[in-house]
Amino acid sequence: MAERPYIVGNWKMNGTRAMLSEARAIDRAAQRYMKVEVAVAPPYTLIHAVHKEAEQIGVGAQDCHPGEEGAHTGDINASMIADAGAKFVILGHSERRQDHGETDELINAKIESALDAGLRVILCCGETLETRDAGEAEAFVLAQLKAALPAFQDPAERLTIAYEPIWAIGTGRTATPDDIAAMHGAIRGLLDETYGAEASAQVRILYGGSVKPDNAREILATPEVGGALVGGASLSAENFLGIVVGASETEEV
Repeated sequence: MAERPYIVGNWKMNGTRAMLSEARAIDRAAQRYMKVEVAVAPPYTLIHAVHKEAEQIGVGAQDCHPGEEGAHTGDINASMIADAGAKFVILGHSERRQDHGETDELINAKIESALDAGLRVILCCGETLETRDAGEAEAFVLAQLKAALPAFQDPAERLTIAYEPIWAIGTGRTATPDDIAAMHGAIRGLLDETYGAEASAQVRILYGGSVKPDNAREILATPEVGGALVGGASLSAENFLGIVVGASETEEV
């Protein structure tokens, strides 16, 4: 598995310039936990400002349009977010799939565009409660990934997977360690098949879904969990850094 756990904050549609104080606090504190890679994905309007503040943490975007410049009112493409200072982009998040009807084909096109712009990609996957209760969670998640995984020789340098069971996002519920280990193990198996075991071993698989300071250490100690994609808890430097500390303590065990 990759050497350092990766803790990424997804601010979603939250944050004005007043939030820069939280970004500064996260960045300064992250300098004390060098065994953990820390990053945040603010809204588009704050990417450049957070990038200017950041000395240690990575800064990314929450989505991008798959196309080049053109007549796409309101859209922002990968080259634009890279120009603003983003180093990665989150793609395929369940909220984009559900709220905007994004298909696997569209997500694949976005991934190719992001990679062409020199961005790293965090590719999200996850199932609904109905899918899990039907016993189809693993097949569903692997199908999402098979439809989107790009073909390249250096996946560790450019790709991170984030497993986020939809029923655990913002609900206060989390999957059990056994549930997480089983799904992450299945994802690892697919990555092995796609890229080969040696290359796959360096691709981090994050868990997302109501990750908080009080459950972070247990989640991050679960086999094949290489970090966390954090939603609401990342809006507070205190809460987010509690998760970073949990990741650091897991590394020391």
